[in-house]
Amino acid sequence: MASSVRVAGVGCGFFAGNHYNSWNDLKGEGAELVAVCDIDAKKAEVTAKKFGVPKWYTDFDEMLAKEKIDLLDVITRMDTHRMLVEKSIGKKIATIVQKPFAPDWNDCVAMTAAADKASVFLAVHENFRFQAPLIRVKRVIESGEIGAPTWARVSFRTGYDIYSGQPYFYDEIRFIILDLGIHTLDIARFLLGEVDLVSCQTQRRNPKVKAEDTVTAILRHTSGAVSVNDFSYESRRLPDTFPNTLLEIEGPKGAIVVDNDFKMRVAVDGKLRLEDLGTPLLSWTSHPWHVAQESVLNTCRNMLSAFRTGRDADTSARDNLKTYAVAEACYESAEKGTMVHPRHFP
Repeated sequence: MASSVRVAGVGCGFFAGNHYNSWNDLKGEGAELVAVCDIDAKKAEVTAKKFGVPKWYTDFDEMLAKEKIDLLDVITRMDTHRMLVEKSIGKKIATIVQKPFAPDWNDCVAMTAAADKASVFLAVHENFRFQAPLIRVKRVIESGEIGAPTWARVSFRTGYDIYSGQPYFYDEIRFIILDLGIHTLDIARFLLGEVDLVSCQTQRRNPKVKAEDTVTAILRHTSGAVSVNDFSYESRRLPDTFPNTLLEIEGPKGAIVVDNDFKMRVAVDGKLRLEDLGTPLLSWTSHPWHVAQESVLNTCRNMLSAFRTGRDADTSARDNLKTYAVAEACYESAEKGTMVHPRHFP
């Protein structure tokens, strides 16, 4: 095997363990986790010890100066992304940044432009499209079994307490579209193609939050297909479907439905085919989180392979800007009460 890829991570918080487990699982594919960093010394030290990482830091600049890093994984809150990414790009370090890419469009564009100018690998860790059920749905669509999709619904509705682990959500000025909707909007792009028109309605149903917690968005895709994207943190349904994405996709020859039971139902010519989309637990995953945790491994694998072979990741900065543009269009549509065309990056 070629020389290993030296991976470092910045951020040792709520979700970071899934990243570090993934990088350790990818040792056989060339990943070597060499350092972690967090402004909280205890978190950094505990993370290093738990995942067998030789070095830990509280100062990001010090880590960049002392470590030889091939690939940096930024697993911090979005308001820190631009500063961290621009520093790593300045050191010519290939970088992965957690979603959402940044708090606003201008920061996303600035990071992407900086990476382009420096010819440095930059990707966004958009992991929902790497969930095993969604990968399988994509393959069925590409097989032509139901024909080119003409309509879809992408739904993620839950009442799961997401605030206990991330209490800062109460104070976000732009909330569920960037936290959760960015995933479902990316799924719509992934399955149906690019988006040329957006209509969106937002709601704030929880009086404790400052911003939107429920959204219904209709997307017209360049193919002519239409998708309904609905997502909420205030669902009262039982059983709660967290953390699964529910799908309905229709084409001229048939339809695909994915419910909360990890079964895909493909109807073609009046005949129904049932396929189990569940996958075995990994040593470090557990229900109900497994589908999301496994997707982190799949995402890291895609990015490691892309970096090693000199190609863009599937969710490169430029690709993710297209999803981010749809999210921005949702905010603009909801504010103005009109349909909006997503922005384009030059």
